Amino acid sequence: MKKIFTTLFVVLYTMMSWAQGSTALDQLKADPRKAYGTDYPYSFNTAALTKAPKGYKPFYISHYGRHGSRYYWNAFLYRELDSLLTTAHKKHQLTNEGEAFYRKFMEAKDELTNGVSELSQLGWEQHQGIARTMYNNFPEVFKKGGNVLAISSLSGRCVLSMSAFCQELVQCNPKIEIREESARHTLDGVVPTDKQNPVKHNYPKDLKPRYEANKDKFQGHSTLRETIIPRVFTSTEGLPGNLNHIGSNLINLYTSLPNIGHEGMMGNIITDEEIMKDWEETNLGSYSWVFGPQYETIPILQDILNKAEAVINGKSDHISDLRFGHDTCLGPLTVLMGINGADQDPEDPYQVKNIYQNWETCKASNLQLIFYRNKKHPNDILVKCLLNGSEATLPLPADKFPYYKWSDFKRFYTARISSVAN
Repeated sequence: MKKIFTTLFVVLYTMMSWAQGSTALDQLKADPRKAYGTDYPYSFNTAALTKAPKGYKPFYISHYGRHGSRYYWNAFLYRELDSLLTTAHKKHQLTNEGEAFYRKFMEAKDELTNGVSELSQLGWEQHQGIARTMYNNFPEVFKKGGNVLAISSLSGRCVLSMSAFCQELVQCNPKIEIREESARHTLDGVVPTDKQNPVKHNYPKDLKPRYEANKDKFQGHSTLRETIIPRVFTSTEGLPGNLNHIGSNLINLYTSLPNIGHEGMMGNIITDEEIMKDWEETNLGSYSWVFGPQYETIPILQDILNKAEAVINGKSDHISDLRFGHDTCLGPLTVLMGINGADQDPEDPYQVKNIYQNWETCKASNLQLIFYRNKKHPNDILVKCLLNGSEATLPLPADKFPYYKWSDFKRFYTARISSVAN
């Protein structure tokens, strides 16, 4: 009977996860900007949350959030485009559309080059909004105040994201006491792979998803780079950079612009619909990128388990533990935890979109684990997972979905960690 139940659970879980992902292309049609993937600016959804089972009240929240919207992560993009457009302008090799783009780029150049990798105003506002939404969704956790620990990577954009979030929580209720830390000794909980982390790990890395063995079966070859270049240049003769790199830089700039308030800079050179047509192919690359280092996020999952256990056992008085890091950790963590089936590792490249969508690792993307206690039976604890504000599946039995038993949660993930560590 136990074997039958387990088989039924696996089948049901797979169906739930794939059904949830099967709407990926419909979501793109509704919001083509989701095709920006990890460049997609956070979108506040209005999905209703499932009421907790009778007798259960939320008492603790464990969180991991990516920094908010920012300027491009390195200076090379802006420098190379500056050199490219300036050379083409001087050589009279720009189209009318290219000249308009050149002028707008030059007007913003100082702002762009000075802002490289830094949090934008939108990024600050995203974390304010996420914090207030968390407070409003789970007032029972925060209404009496209490202690919160917030830790961040050493990156300035993460520290400021943490600051925006924490300030907003205190605005919601001044009785909340928050300790903010950005230090080497807390890196295991946010960015274990940081070279400054004093704790060194040797987990397997660079894993290959199974679809890669069959990726030749995927009928996709992007021609967008070749398509957009004639819209900017009358000729590319004598211009710096090869055509593929030039096209990539143009696309990367385009998808980054909404994060810094410069939509429209590129006119009609690229459209969201064109980016959308290539999404499934780029999503395959994104899945490889988050799948490979999943085990390197084990220390984050251990931090989540240990801090939650301390609260449940009364060894910690925290009402929430907050973490602020990067997509390079949050994306792989969703795979490690199997959120919405991201650990299913399909062989068919066409199924990847059903278990992972790269916009789920967008700017300010976040994971929230909400813990509920049964008032009559204090040791009866449930956990609900939210990914970017929406209720998510976990690879656990759930007779009260989206609520999972803490005992099952702890047992499953402890075993998953041990299977890798040993």
